Amino acid sequence: MSNTGNHLSHTVNRGLRGLWDRVYLWFFSQGFSWAITLMLSFPQRKRMSHDNGVGGTGKITIVKDQQFPSHPFFSPGRVFPARIRHASATFLDDAMNCIRSMSIKFSDEHFKSPFDIEMNTGEISLFWSAYSFMQFAKLRREKYGVEYIDYYKKYPEGLKGAEVALRRDPSSFHNLRYYCKTPFLFIGDDDIKRYAKYRVRPYDDEPETGINKNPSEVDVGNQRIRPNEKRGRNYLKYEYEERVRKQGAKYMMQIQTRIAQDDDDPEIFNNMVPWDEIAHPWHDLAVIEIDKTLDWKESTLTSFSLNHMPKTLGVLPAKSIYDYNSLNYMRAHSEKARVARLLSYKVFGFPKPIPNDNNRNSGDWAKIQREKVSNLSRS
Repeated sequence: MSNTGNHLSHTVNRGLRGLWDRVYLWFFSQGFSWAITLMLSFPQRKRMSHDNGVGGTGKITIVKDQQFPSHPFFSPGRVFPARIRHASATFLDDAMNCIRSMSIKFSDEHFKSPFDIEMNTGEISLFWSAYSFMQFAKLRREKYGVEYIDYYKKYPEGLKGAEVALRRDPSSFHNLRYYCKTPFLFIGDDDIKRYAKYRVRPYDDEPETGINKNPSEVDVGNQRIRPNEKRGRNYLKYEYEERVRKQGAKYMMQIQTRIAQDDDDPEIFNNMVPWDEIAHPWHDLAVIEIDKTLDWKESTLTSFSLNHMPKTLGVLPAKSIYDYNSLNYMRAHSEKARVARLLSYKVFGFPKPIPNDNNRNSGDWAKIQREKVSNLSRS
């Protein structure tokens, strides 16, 4: 076969492999979404991982003095109603060693919104692609607050992410730093293609609490409460409600951008690799002011979606389950799980608020309720 024929055959084979990888990613994402829907969202009335949370409402004001590339959605001084939700993943106990989250909605609706963003503590993550996330889920093997031991042994990068992202004993949801680690598209007024990451810090930049200072000296897979823990299961939620009632909660949302190149290194999309802050500095984007907390039912009804973004700020395309952008791709294809969870509330009723009792280290409402009944029967 001639060189031309070899080249053509190679091009065709590469194209077919690329097409198959995209098709497989679609089926993979749909399978994940259906699994969550049928095993978790509908029968158990659960979110994928962040059930233990508290919500609030207020407003978001885009900063006027902008140092980042201009974008019509982020026009200077523009004001949006806001709805946010803080949560601990994946357990129903604030005193455990957990990842903490902040989800932000540029509206005060249960779901409808022009822009949603979801963030977690830590600059890096515990997984970096759809494939690694499925390994993370597969190797969880949780028992009484101990989990992911096998995953951390097999994937030391995940262990490093846990050491950075887990927070034990934070004094408040408000003083933590939250990062959206996988980048999004950003095409502003100048029509130049860029990528963007987002983060949130307290407005007054108060010190962050809950950071594990010597993670190598502790068993990261053991997320149980400390022996003789005095604080209740809901201490962070109660503290946040009291904070907002007395003084409100105020945050600064920031953005980090970089110009896209034809030969971009795939590692710039890797959520395990923070961007150089000198070359790509963080800039103030918006002030978030929360002046009211939501009751349990209203907070439970609140949902967020990565599909809630302008096209020029949306999810980046992914080529395979190993693509770093496949994480956001998979999240964006999980809408049916949200619909199923909301439907389950109508069928089975709302899950009861998390009781502030002594049955600790649990992520299962049913188990908590059973243990509570059992304790009452023995007393």
